[in-house]
Amino acid sequence: MKEYVNVDRYTKTFQKAIQCKTVPHLDESETDWAEFEKLHKVFEEAYPLLHKTCKKEVIGKAALLYTWEGTDPSLDPIAIIGHQDVVPVPEETLNDWTYPPFDGVIADGCLWGRGAIDMKDHVVAALESVETLLEEGYVPKRTVMLIFGYNEELVDTEDSAAALLARTLHERGIRLESVVDEGGGVPRLRIPGVMRKDIGVVGIAEKGYADYRLTVEGKGGHSATPPKHTAVGILAKAVTNVENHPYKAELTPEFKSILYLLLDNLDFPLIVLGKLLKPLLPLLRPALASIPEVASLMQTTTSVTMASGSPQANVLPQVATATINSRIMPGRTMDEVERHLKKVIGDKRVKIERIGGNDPSPISPIDTESFRAIDEINRELYDKAITAPYVIMGATDARHYHLVCDNVYRHSSFNVPVNIFMLFHQTDERIPLESFEKGVAFFKMYIKRMT
Repeated sequence: MKEYVNVDRYTKTFQKAIQCKTVPHLDESETDWAEFEKLHKVFEEAYPLLHKTCKKEVIGKAALLYTWEGTDPSLDPIAIIGHQDVVPVPEETLNDWTYPPFDGVIADGCLWGRGAIDMKDHVVAALESVETLLEEGYVPKRTVMLIFGYNEELVDTEDSAAALLARTLHERGIRLESVVDEGGGVPRLRIPGVMRKDIGVVGIAEKGYADYRLTVEGKGGHSATPPKHTAVGILAKAVTNVENHPYKAELTPEFKSILYLLLDNLDFPLIVLGKLLKPLLPLLRPALASIPEVASLMQTTTSVTMASGSPQANVLPQVATATINSRIMPGRTMDEVERHLKKVIGDKRVKIERIGGNDPSPISPIDTESFRAIDEINRELYDKAITAPYVIMGATDARHYHLVCDNVYRHSSFNVPVNIFMLFHQTDERIPLESFEKGVAFFKMYIKRMT
């Protein structure tokens, strides 16, 4: 790796960022905004040249928008985005943590704390890369924007900080060349005798999200004289029908590309088996779909998550309800899922109501300068690592930026073991120190390639 990275400064700044309890609340009056101000102060003290050179704006309650003006105003800016907020740590789980979640402890080769993986690693790395480039006298032709929201973990609607930021850019007439957010990475898949290379995954789209309420009204009364089917009984049949009629799992182009890359990069002799399996993938679809974690990458899901009936054991329910959460594949819509539910339930006594959500994001193209830059940089950093586009199952701030950009990607280039890669929102969230240098270098190299 040729790029210089000030790992010591990054690590200390990252530690201090973890120590800021930037936890948002639905009732914003309950949010401790002083913690966000504390985080902003950390950034100002660690990166004085950035704050001297770039235009800094605070948007909404605590969003940060940094603009590093390029020399060619005819070029659309690039943006590296992220969120400053983290999910809370329930008080009853505090004793489960090996180290306190907001202390930023360095131990056992890792930095521990809430936000270590999701996603203060990414945010601080973006700032660190700009500071270093400024120290080296780099002058971009294309304007660079760093944009960090404050309620991604809580709000995924048009009221979110990300939606406000995207609207702000739109109202200013700003069109972005590319956006890079969280959502992908370089999980450490290289296993001697099994896998030859690591794979950098880049989110090019994200599933939609929708909640539906099923409601059945009953007569009520005493449980000693029940009807043939109570409201709960009718609802139970509806729920069973939904679970018995899932969406068909499909081998989408994005899913097949990941499978092909995995099969093509197995070690000998497994690679021989991989070559034989490739043409058989359509036949393997049912087997793949039988694994819930894999099936979720192949289909729109409908999960029954909540239910209620009578408040007392000896009282017939007058109203029974159930809630279905759906994660919707690109190409489908919330309205389509609602029609699917009506069809498979097939009972007019069951009222179906959508109570919130959003359609899937558009799919960003992969034949772009930005995607090629991500691919080429990862190959350089990680010994010819290969890059695979995929559809992420969760929601990110990135989807809001399609308002001002066609090329929206989700990727943080930190090379970590898969078990640690999956620790976002979980107890003992942490990140290996050895991943820092290349993780920061990625952003530095990306800015140089794109500007």
